[in-house]
Amino acid sequence: MDLHVEIDGDGPPLVLLHGFTGGTRAWDDVCPYLVATARLIRVDVIGHGQSPAPPDPARYSLEHAAEDLTALLDRLGLQQVDLLGYSMGGRVALHFAVHARDRLRRLVLESASPGIEDEGERARRTQSDNALADRIMTNGLATFVAEWEAQPLLLPAKHVSQGVREHQHALRLQNSPLGLANSLRGMGAGRQQPLWSRLASLDLPVQLIVGQNDTRYCAIAQRMQTLLPRADLSVVPDAGHTVHVDQPPAFVKAVQCALSRN
Repeated sequence: MDLHVEIDGDGPPLVLLHGFTGGTRAWDDVCPYLVATARLIRVDVIGHGQSPAPPDPARYSLEHAAEDLTALLDRLGLQQVDLLGYSMGGRVALHFAVHARDRLRRLVLESASPGIEDEGERARRTQSDNALADRIMTNGLATFVAEWEAQPLLLPAKHVSQGVREHQHALRLQNSPLGLANSLRGMGAGRQQPLWSRLASLDLPVQLIVGQNDTRYCAIAQRMQTLLPRADLSVVPDAGHTVHVDQPPAFVKAVQCALSRN
């Protein structure tokens, strides 16, 4: 699949994978600072932004997403990269790391999870995601985005400006309804086979970044740190799930520290 990609800078390659409803411009607040030390390769994940949105939900699986990323690196002539993924993009990044370890130097995961372990809970999440996908197609993108942004998990920190909030909202509205619906159906959290048992095999530097106010993902990251052989954890104060939006300077510092590790 020919994913849309935007490249800027001349340093070591750093691939950025956005979260659900995001796109290449979701990183606008941090890229001007990261580009000083890395060649930024911003990718629109399948079904998002300017990348294709196929009609078959099966094409959106995490396995296919990892294959798409491999194909992209091959197309760009990149044997190894640093990889940064946020939320859904973090799940894609973690899946890629498990299945294509030799293509990575370092891994940075922001508010990401290795998956839901309980089979019953995964089934309930799949049912919930499928229902949400149906609502996207029935009620339209604007109604869905309003519903999505109202979730407590995704509320920006109180200090985040109205301009930043409007920018993120506008970016979400640029997505394809079919692409978002099929992303939920194909690579929603319920569709992810848990990778907890595979973490011990990831013998590369891993930087975990979470917001202090996001207690659920703080607990996930703390557990991940105990299982990963070479993991550091940054818990960013006064930030929630979207650390790169809530606290751009602290996020940039954590990423730059991660990229300097050997």
